[in-house]
Amino acid sequence: MTDLDLARREVSQSSAGGAAFLICFGASLLVCAVLSFFLPVRQAALAVMFQGGIALPCAFLLERRMAWGPMAKDNPLNVLSVQLAMSQIVAFPIVVAMFDLRPGAVPLAMASIAGGHFLPYAWLQRTNVYIWLGVVVSAGALALQMALGSRAFPFILMLMTASYWVGAVLVRRAAWRLTHGR
Repeated sequence: MTDLDLARREVSQSSAGGAAFLICFGASLLVCAVLSFFLPVRQAALAVMFQGGIALPCAFLLERRMAWGPMAKDNPLNVLSVQLAMSQIVAFPIVVAMFDLRPGAVPLAMASIAGGHFLPYAWLQRTNVYIWLGVVVSAGALALQMALGSRAFPFILMLMTASYWVGAVLVRRAAWRLTHGR
């Protein structure tokens, strides 16, 4: 096993494959989906845009409970892990523009960004679940938007939630196998 393999193994152990983030963001998106049935579209879109402010700290707390050990401060993938996690932020201007131009399409923009965001995790976490998750979230959101038009808002969020929660089970299982040899 190379140093890189050991570093990736430690990433998987310390994050349980990223399952906590999928669980918490799935939950916050589900809350936004429910709210979208009661709020005007602009308010619902704002909730979607900023739900990460609640989901992210919850995910960090849950990750500590789910992890099978900490990541060493000198792990060479530490910085890369943070950069991958924060990569979505550079795409946020398109979400802001969508909010200004067509608030009802904010979930589509968020799903498209999330879909692309997942792809590098296939390498980092050593599971193709993240490839499938990215494709399902992004392409599924587009299909729903095209089929349902202005009614797609909550259903895209529900698709994301379901995908994230199924993904959480699968990535945690994959991380367990990779780190515990089973």
